[in-house]
Amino acid sequence: MPIVKIRTNRQVSVPKVIFDDLGLKEGDFVEVNRQGSDIVIRPKRLVDLDDTLSPEEEKLVEQGFRQLRRGDSVPWSELRDELDV
Repeated sequence: MPIVKIRTNRQVSVPKVIFDDLGLKEGDFVEVNRQGSDIVIRPKRLVDLDDTLSPEEEKLVEQGFRQLRRGDSVPWSELRDELDV
């Protein structure tokens, strides 16, 4: 188990083997919590609000899933022609 030193401004380095195993990159975010006397660091992915669905869009997606579960679907070739894509 690697041991690291707390540096100036409370900075701690994540050992390379752990950093690589978790697929972290410079600039990624982590969440830091306390569990009893332990410090727990978890990778976090932040999502831009522009990349999330509005409540109306969520309803449309759910409607689409309901249609798929009922078997209401059309082949992609037919839909592509209808959308002129």
